[in-house]
Amino acid sequence: ANAKVGVLFVCLGNICRSPTAEAVFRDIVKTRGLEAVFDIDSCGTGGGSSNWCHPGGFSYHEGESSDTRMKAAAAERGIA
Repeated sequence: ANAKVGVLFVCLGNICRSPTAEAVFRDIVKTRGLEAVFDIDSCGTGGGSSNWCHPGGFSYHEGESSDTRMKAAAAERGIA
């Protein structure tokens, strides 16, 4: 069996840039019928608090949904 190609989009908080890139790429992949070829995800590097990189630390966007302005701009362009 062929292994999937992993594609990871990264930004600081994972609420705007990287999820936008992920959504656009997923849309392109779906349009071309290539879902079985790719393993697509996005993530943030952390930051925002002085303990974000320590056990029990947190990122200021951890657990938050994507930015509503980004979602609206994507929806205007037909990308969910």
